[in-house]
Amino acid sequence: MKSPQYITDIDRIAELNQESRELLYPVTDKFTFRTNSYYNSLINWNDPDDPIRKIVIPSADELSEYGQLDASQDKQNQVAEGIEHKYPDSALLLVNRVCGGYCRYCFRKRIFMRGNDEVSTDMTDAINYIRQHPEINNVILSGGDPLIMSTEKIEKIIAPLREIDHVNTIRIGTKMVAYNPYRILHDEKFHAMVQKYSTREKRIYIMSHFTHPNEISDVAISGVNLLYELGARVLNQTPILKGINDRVEVLNQLFNKLASIGVQPYTILICRPEEGNISFSLPIERAIEIFTQAKANCSGLARTAKLIMVPPLGKIEILGLKDDDILFRIHRPTDFASEGKIISFKRNPDAVWWSDFAETQNGTINYQEL
Repeated sequence: MKSPQYITDIDRIAELNQESRELLYPVTDKFTFRTNSYYNSLINWNDPDDPIRKIVIPSADELSEYGQLDASQDKQNQVAEGIEHKYPDSALLLVNRVCGGYCRYCFRKRIFMRGNDEVSTDMTDAINYIRQHPEINNVILSGGDPLIMSTEKIEKIIAPLREIDHVNTIRIGTKMVAYNPYRILHDEKFHAMVQKYSTREKRIYIMSHFTHPNEISDVAISGVNLLYELGARVLNQTPILKGINDRVEVLNQLFNKLASIGVQPYTILICRPEEGNISFSLPIERAIEIFTQAKANCSGLARTAKLIMVPPLGKIEILGLKDDDILFRIHRPTDFASEGKIISFKRNPDAVWWSDFAETQNGTINYQEL
């Protein structure tokens, strides 16, 4: 198949009637819309609850008053144009503001809005910052989706990073393996670049974003296989989302299919309370139940994912429930001092985010350290 065609106008979705499109005009005016012909082919258009449809086709629910544009306060970690330094040994590069498709549950909607200044097309200052900070040993390329860019532009970022001795791993956060695997299959320059810079000593990791097992098509599997042949490694991260993958059998199938094709389930994320995300939001206690039961019928290779929430203080692993308490581990804090600490809160079955637990007057969270 030739490379798919991108679609940025809701009027070009022939499977939607005119009345449906008109209802979505205000949504696409506020939040960017983009899909492509390949990804649309995965949708069962006769099913209004089709999970792939919900991932990429807008909904009027996105205009509901809910959340904020930076629930994790990521922008406060920006240290130079296009770079966030949230964790001591990791740097995140925001290399563009375009994706192969726009997930309706995106937690970086603000980046695709007019006036946002977090992204840079010139990584000179960002790479200089990394060069001057030897504690940074891994770098994540994100945005936007780096693989929507030309290989030449990606290589202009990866090549100088590979010249920095203290940078060991480079991660590319991308949904293109699911959205448009032909981007990987058809670009010989990309093949050469991965082979050159993903070495035995310093690998490139592709952080894929399969959210539902229906995305793992034969073409996507071919893309994954090629990435491994080129020397990259592939891990998967996705949020758990109401109406998409919040059933035990669906998440179980996702874990097992990923393991079968050699992709390690890495992280299941609690959906951030961003603007437009109300229809995807799931109570944390329900997410724990689904996650735990989904892993129960998996082999050890398929049950490697952690359930994670990312509030402003860093990555919090959700361990489980007791009679009256919910247990967390501070998995990746913004400072090493609290790394690994296990904490508990009183249970709140309606809580969907960190801030739904008891707050003190100065905005910090009351918890008990175990």
